[in-house]
Amino acid sequence: MEEEDTRDYAEPCVQCSVVNWGLTDEGKFYCKSCHNVIEKTIEILTSDVVPNAKIQSISKGIRKRKKIDKGWEWYVCEGFQYILKKQAEALQALGVSPQMKDEILCNFWRLYLQKSKQAYCSMPVSYTNTALPISDVSTDVDSERERISLHGLSSFSESEGDLQTESSFGHVSSISKASETTSICSGSIDGGSYLQKRKKGTLRMSMPMTLSFCYMALLWLREPMTLSDLLRFVMDGHIPYLNAFQYFPEEIRLYGADLKIFRVECWPVYEDVHKKMSELAVFLDLPHFPAITDNCFLHPNILCIKYLMEANLPDELHNWTCRVVKKIGVGETDLLTLDPGNKSARKVKYDVLAAALIIVVLKLLFSLDDQYEWLYADFAGKRNQKNKEGCLWFDFKKWYMIIKKSLDVEQKKLDEKRARFLWKCEKPLFYSAKEKSVVLKKRQMVVNLQRQFGALCGSLEVVEKHSPSSFQLNWAEENTDGNCFHGHILEGVLQEKGNSLIPVNTKYWLCTVKLCNERLCGHLTRYKESDFPQSYQFVLNLFAFLLRVPASVIHGEVCLIEHKLFKRKLSRK
Repeated sequence: MEEEDTRDYAEPCVQCSVVNWGLTDEGKFYCKSCHNVIEKTIEILTSDVVPNAKIQSISKGIRKRKKIDKGWEWYVCEGFQYILKKQAEALQALGVSPQMKDEILCNFWRLYLQKSKQAYCSMPVSYTNTALPISDVSTDVDSERERISLHGLSSFSESEGDLQTESSFGHVSSISKASETTSICSGSIDGGSYLQKRKKGTLRMSMPMTLSFCYMALLWLREPMTLSDLLRFVMDGHIPYLNAFQYFPEEIRLYGADLKIFRVECWPVYEDVHKKMSELAVFLDLPHFPAITDNCFLHPNILCIKYLMEANLPDELHNWTCRVVKKIGVGETDLLTLDPGNKSARKVKYDVLAAALIIVVLKLLFSLDDQYEWLYADFAGKRNQKNKEGCLWFDFKKWYMIIKKSLDVEQKKLDEKRARFLWKCEKPLFYSAKEKSVVLKKRQMVVNLQRQFGALCGSLEVVEKHSPSSFQLNWAEENTDGNCFHGHILEGVLQEKGNSLIPVNTKYWLCTVKLCNERLCGHLTRYKESDFPQSYQFVLNLFAFLLRVPASVIHGEVCLIEHKLFKRKLSRK
């Protein structure tokens, strides 16, 4: 076969001047006498949409195929390292500090490998089928000689595209010979046994954990990106997560148990990622995170500005959110800063806290009981019609109509986008070696039909991918249609008392009188829509859409703020 492909090429070799050509695995010509490889490749005929079209293709040699047709001998942790590297590059392209990839995230990852005894320790644990029982993760890890500091590790960039080498994973290649322990039901070496039950205290790596790593690195750098922003960028496809394994090199092949590890068939859940991040920080025994001060983006006083602008609410509300923050003490640095060593401290959800503060202020001023806010809206609307030249009073009814119209449009777009999402990736997958030929044949048939249909109908319309933005709803103050409420005043809902302003509304209804034990129940309170006024439900659903979290999560934070704000009154009762 090789002689037939090379007999028509009679040019002598440049180095030894001998005509004795052979083919490499990649289909290139090489001299059998001096082993000089040239750029010439064999030419084959292929059937495409246009018949009898002759193209040049590089094919593998048949006689010199690799003995193992699975590609590289790789470990599961190598796959997760590749995904983390791609996620860090995507975040860096979105404007995150370049320090995140090589100085923060990489060091967190290598510390995880050491703590989980997969690498960078004297006795790495093997997760192959012949593995020994997993030892206690606390032994031989905390010694000063072997402990990895957060500032003395190599970077992701140093092993660019070289994940299978020993230098990428330290001692991980010394666990066992890959050719002897490769799992039959997995493409990776340890995929078949990776999902087995581990000892308590050991964190198993998963796809949601990759987002926990990224969020922890963002929090360490105090980047202006909340967890809700991170998950939204993931859902919009700006950060590799869904079908992230399709970006693996061709030599890293998945089937069997690997698909259960790397394949994702649901959207990431906010609370799940946040909980895993907290557990991960404790597992890595990280020190006190950099302090969240009042000039940091994650501080509630600054985050409230962002969500007030996005919710198209008056700027004057920010003064009241700051007063509530100061009153209940949620703006203190010790409370906002993550301290993994303090197990009793509550892990703050910064974006949820800011949204809940705004809702509490709206309840203080407008009650949101389906009565007071509408009476005030009628009064403010009549006043604005009479006095159009001065500052307009905030009209809750008009704001509700404008926001509801925009929210319905955006929610419909989101629902349609999720409904059209293709969970299957372009890279064909198979769960066993028997299914490989069938899957590849079906996939090739689908590709050929798509090409022929595209050739008959013309080029398919390519959807342009817009650059992401921190704001989902934008309201320009320059618009003359009166849809922007940022400059409206709160006249009519406030009254002077001494040297300060207080709400005219003196009644405040609590969402719940008694909170649940979060550690026992897993939640602060239960949320049922039919138990609350429609105005409150609407405001709650608005911020739930902006944060991409369930309304019950924000409702629980609202209840917690209320109990801190009215602590004295509740204690009297």
